[in-house]
Amino acid sequence: MSDLTIRQATVGDLSAIVALLADDALGAARESPDDLAPYRAAFMRIEADPHQHLVVAERAGRVIGTLQLTLTPGLARKGATRATIEAVRIHADERGGGLGTELIQWAVSCSRNLGATLVQLTSDLTRTDAHRFYERLGFERSHYGFKLVL
Repeated sequence: MSDLTIRQATVGDLSAIVALLADDALGAARESPDDLAPYRAAFMRIEADPHQHLVVAERAGRVIGTLQLTLTPGLARKGATRATIEAVRIHADERGGGLGTELIQWAVSCSRNLGATLVQLTSDLTRTDAHRFYERLGFERSHYGFKLVL
């Protein structure tokens, strides 16, 4: 993977990122790749927040993966900072080739370097392949996740 670059996303990457987010059954139902306006507004909020790290994986000038890493300082666990990995997506042509592992290892290393003592993530119950993937990388099923759509 020596030709792989993991870098901070730019506004110019939005179309590619949104396409990745929309490229599965769950994403197709909730993302709108034809209307980038809400994504641009969200990108500006992410870019302005030093606790947010939106990255892309790029090979030969093509965005082939993405994830967002969020640092949350807290009081629990003796004032620990948690890192949350969100929106991990790999281009369909690149799945199964180790890119997901590279991205997650990058996120864990970055989290450690930024002072986090815990890395966490959630995964939709229907993504059973993703669950096995995260467990292979050392993540443990430890909590139930709850969401409330507003």
